[in-house]
Amino acid sequence: MTAGPPRGFWRPGDDAGGRQLAVVSAEPRGLTLEAGGWLPEVTVAYETWGALNAAADNAVLVLHALSLDSHAAGPPGPGHRATGWWDALIGSGAPIDTDRFFVVCPNVLGGCQGTTGPSSLGPDGRAYGSRFPMVTVRDQVATEVALADHLGIERWHGVVGGSMGGMRVLEWCIGYPDRVSRAVVLAVGAAATAEQISLCSLQIRAIRSDPAFAGGDYYDRGGSPVDGLSIARGIGQVSYRTGNELEVRFGHRPQSPEDPLKGGRFSVESYLQHQGQKLVERFDPNSYIVLSEAMNNHDVGRGRGGAGPALGAVSARVVVAGIDSDRLYPLALQEELAALLPGPRPASVIQSDFGHDGFLLETQQVGAVLFSALGEPF
Repeated sequence: MTAGPPRGFWRPGDDAGGRQLAVVSAEPRGLTLEAGGWLPEVTVAYETWGALNAAADNAVLVLHALSLDSHAAGPPGPGHRATGWWDALIGSGAPIDTDRFFVVCPNVLGGCQGTTGPSSLGPDGRAYGSRFPMVTVRDQVATEVALADHLGIERWHGVVGGSMGGMRVLEWCIGYPDRVSRAVVLAVGAAATAEQISLCSLQIRAIRSDPAFAGGDYYDRGGSPVDGLSIARGIGQVSYRTGNELEVRFGHRPQSPEDPLKGGRFSVESYLQHQGQKLVERFDPNSYIVLSEAMNNHDVGRGRGGAGPALGAVSARVVVAGIDSDRLYPLALQEELAALLPGPRPASVIQSDFGHDGFLLETQQVGAVLFSALGEPF
């Protein structure tokens, strides 16, 4: 068993692993948020690979999805429960080549693995919990901009990410056009759809309905809403994969030696419970809510005259890719993005049986997209 923090969130004093910490905003100014809230101080946890060159023009920003964190590459060990989520794609000679690029992956604002979020301690020494304000994707990107300033990076060679990470890539391209040269957007759309909002809202309700949720202030109560988070993860997991894959893997089979007619589980039920248990060991329920709400509010056209004008003004060279079996973020959403962005550049199609999770699992195809996007000349 690999070592790691004894709960679903990281705090100073736990093993840092590959994390570095940067205070990117502090009182008296703090961070004013889009929805009207305010944070007196923001710390960002991030990991890096490779070296920044003298011109500071070889940096690539990698942005993670909902339940991931800054550990995009590297082995498990103290401070990190699992191998990096894009381990096959970041490294020497890899599509995101650390011999060429200085690679940065931050934990997102509102997360639970070192960046300021609901489980972080506020100025009074207590976890924020229910006091943590609403954050949007634009707030998350503003925090990442502050990190770039801290690192001395004025313009990214590339900004890449999928799902929630892809939302942030789009906001980087639209909100900070002078700071992005190239971008890769995977498995996301211009705005959250009604179906995506529905699924996220059900997951949020599952967590909040757990008696241990305590209104979000469960940190000092000796427990947390792990059952609610596990159910939320199960709902999400079904939408991340495909019906065909679940049928082939599990079908109508019981979980041996259990009998569903006698209170036992089907094999697919056992799978979903296992996925939920893995998440509760490494993720904070409040962060799951905060980040899900940020995803629900994702809309690149908000306050910009709509998605068309917002995307039409992008100056970075953007590659959009989607998964042909993705039922959560269908390929039509990526085709729409590609059509609205400048230049006749159709969306790349990743073939997969794994649905939305294909952007994490189809490393050879995703790697080809990344290699081409980051390496090709203008």
